[in-house]
Amino acid sequence: MTSSVFASERLLFTPTTPNNDAIPLIFAFPNEYSVGITSLGYQVVWATLAMRDDVQVSRLFTDIHEQLPRKPEIIGFSISWELDYVNILNLLESLEIPIRTTSRDDSHPIIFGGGPVLTANPEPFADFFDVILLGDGENLLGNFIEAYKDVRNASRQTQLKTLAQIPGIYVPSMYEVEYQAIDGAVKSIKPISPEIPTLVQKQTYRGNTLSASTVVTQNAAWENIYMVEVVRSCPEMCRFCLASYLTLPFRTASLEGSLIPAIDRGLEVTNRLGLLGASVTQHPEFEVLLDYINQPKYDDVRLSIASVRTNTVTVQLAKTLAQRDTRSLTIAVESGSEKLRQIVNKKLHNDEIIQAAANAKAGGLSGLKLYGMVGIPGEEPEDLEQTVAMMRNIKKAAPGLRLTLGCSTFVPKAHTPFQWFGVNKQAEKRLQLLQKQLKPQGIDFRPESYNWSIIQALLSRGDRRLSHFLELTRNFGDSLGSYKRAFKQLKGQLPDLDFYVHANWSTEQVLPWSHLQGPLPQSTLLKHLADATSHFQSSQQGTGDWGLGIKDWVAN
Repeated sequence: MTSSVFASERLLFTPTTPNNDAIPLIFAFPNEYSVGITSLGYQVVWATLAMRDDVQVSRLFTDIHEQLPRKPEIIGFSISWELDYVNILNLLESLEIPIRTTSRDDSHPIIFGGGPVLTANPEPFADFFDVILLGDGENLLGNFIEAYKDVRNASRQTQLKTLAQIPGIYVPSMYEVEYQAIDGAVKSIKPISPEIPTLVQKQTYRGNTLSASTVVTQNAAWENIYMVEVVRSCPEMCRFCLASYLTLPFRTASLEGSLIPAIDRGLEVTNRLGLLGASVTQHPEFEVLLDYINQPKYDDVRLSIASVRTNTVTVQLAKTLAQRDTRSLTIAVESGSEKLRQIVNKKLHNDEIIQAAANAKAGGLSGLKLYGMVGIPGEEPEDLEQTVAMMRNIKKAAPGLRLTLGCSTFVPKAHTPFQWFGVNKQAEKRLQLLQKQLKPQGIDFRPESYNWSIIQALLSRGDRRLSHFLELTRNFGDSLGSYKRAFKQLKGQLPDLDFYVHANWSTEQVLPWSHLQGPLPQSTLLKHLADATSHFQSSQQGTGDWGLGIKDWVAN
């Protein structure tokens, strides 16, 4: 089974034969092969390592693996989803490696992690990793391997101390966290010795050659897909959005130097093409790119595009997609309320959304999926009514177009202006209300689980005290009930769920990730927060949903 899965891969790079003294390294994805091999980030890092002659890399997934070295020196994990932490702990145990850094000694490999989850807020997972790579892998990965080679034969402590001095490499054990009280907020985060930097700066790759698939396989979750990263980050800067704020600045791949050669290379081995990015249609030469894919020689190509900006949905785009075997398009609208879109900085009007639907239908698409959100800071009941009205108007403007509204609950994310807000306790009721209103209209409403949003918020705003909690939930079976049970058991040893999830945090308090510097300084995030709250209605300046005078709170 295993060998046939790897044998059916078509590689778009040439692996190197490793040297005799190459570093034995395992690169793991904490989920099944079909999921991991569909992650462009995982593919690219694996290929980068496989093209180095100073590294002998083996892949590991939860269901299959390549032949693993008997004594690996480094084990890495690429993490795209918070809840995969359970699989990380399981894989470490299967390799007979202690799951906590404090239990490892010189005989154990260095355990590193990377990916968007750890770059945003690694603290809940900090006690499981020796090293965390913050930011883009393009330069960081090479710098990590080179720095490790210099201290390869040193003691574990010397290795970690040296690695901690490389920009973008975060070694959690080199930082001491103090709390106001056992169940209070963070008081301070300080390096344990003078040579360790006070702040770890996320690394940003600024080139114009972006990622493309390094392997195509029928066993991927998206069968035989070849993926090309068209843009990185997003210029829109919606104030809740990790994909924008954490990855700034907005970068675009060079059309002639990167995109076209990559597409030609991929379409030699498959006819399924995926264009990736948070805002693909905002590439300055997107129309030219579409024309290129529209050539007769690519008539059999099936095209998928990640979420596109609503006001870039033209009839031509819809036509191209319809001809290329795409039936529907995805746009993020957040809400039907103009006020809420101002609060989140979504530069979009209802007439543009309706026009996008009309264009999608005119171009021959059969469906349109919209992404919305409830519990946005500043939201009031009438804002939900406006979302229902917007969906009705879209249905009228594009009769026969299959409409889906996927809806999540607002979850605060580190390094965004909304990191200080808690999850609105009314959100679950609001999802139910939308369901009740939209179902009779023949609109397919798909809410994300409110309870899992609570867990996501816990992990996105958590600190190191959660590591014992995470171990417990795993032992209790990793269900929603196991989270409640773990909180009960640890009562008095860490803050309660309300503190992490629902509370609005003071802008004065030390955040769990204060020692990790994202693309923008806190002063800029506070300006963006103040701009957002200036659109809140005056009724909320008292003690509405958010519990205290917003203007006073931001000023605090």
